[in-house]
Formats: sequence, C-alpha cells, structure tokens
Amino acid sequence: MIGVNKVILIGNLGKNPDVVAFPVDKNDETSNMVKKASFPLATTEYRKNRDGERIEQTEWHNVVCWRTLAEIAEKILRKGTQIYVEGKLQTRSWEDKDGNKRYITEVVADNFTILGNRTRQDEPAHHEPDPLSSILNNETEPLGDLPF
Repeated sequence: MIGVNKVILIGNLGKNPDVVAFPVDKNDETSNMVKKASFPLATTEYRKNRDGERIEQTEWHNVVCWRTLAEIAEKILRKGTQIYVEGKLQTRSWEDKDGNKRYITEVVADNFTILGNRTRQDEPAHHEPDPLSSILNNETEPLGDLPF
C-alpha cells in the first residue's frame, strides 16, 4: 500500500524567514550554493466551550523551503504575512551538546501562496516592484507547480 504524506496549512508567519546557504560540494566552498529558508507559521482555530465562550487555539509549525522556493521566500515573505503552504512532514534528530537526542518535526514546503499581508496602521503602505522579477530569469530552473 502506498502512503500519503501531505500537509496543507493556512497561517501567519511568526517572523521573517531565516535563510542559510550551503555549498553543493562540501569539499569546495566556491561551488554553487543551495539555500534553505525556515520560518515559524501560526495556525489559529476558534471554538466555543461549554459556557459559549469563544476559545482561540494557536499551533506553531516549523516550515522549511529549499532552493528556488527558499530564494522566493527570502525575497517576499515577512512577519505577519498570511500564506497557504503545501508540503510534507519530516522528522529529523540530532544530539545536543549534552549528548541528549533531540527531535524536530518540520513541514518541508513544496509551494506556498501569499494570501494577505498584515500591515500596521501606523505604517504607510508602500508598493515595491515585483520581487519575483529580480530572481527569476532565463537561467532560473523551472518552478514546476508553483502557483505564481
């Protein structure tokens, strides 16, 4: 039987993406770099308790983007932005400095779509040129099924 590992989230970024670049060849730091962008995403659900009071429950998810998607995330995602994310769950482990085994479960994004921006009322809205045009050109690898 085939398994399915699919995650769909709609939420708000908890902070700007953290971006790290890794060399493709570990022995040659002048080789091409692969980017990884990671950010926390908050999803909030509302329900009513027995007394009819509205209860808010927020879950935080660790989202990771790689390569071209990481470059796009670095350019256009900002804290508070509401996005739709599709991806898969991945759990990894490591040993901390005290020798304890640690685990983290992340959503490895296949694509995302911006749904809205959260701007503060005291900040003037400013329009920037299309951020995708600065990173997409004839040499960029195809984006596949990205909804842009």
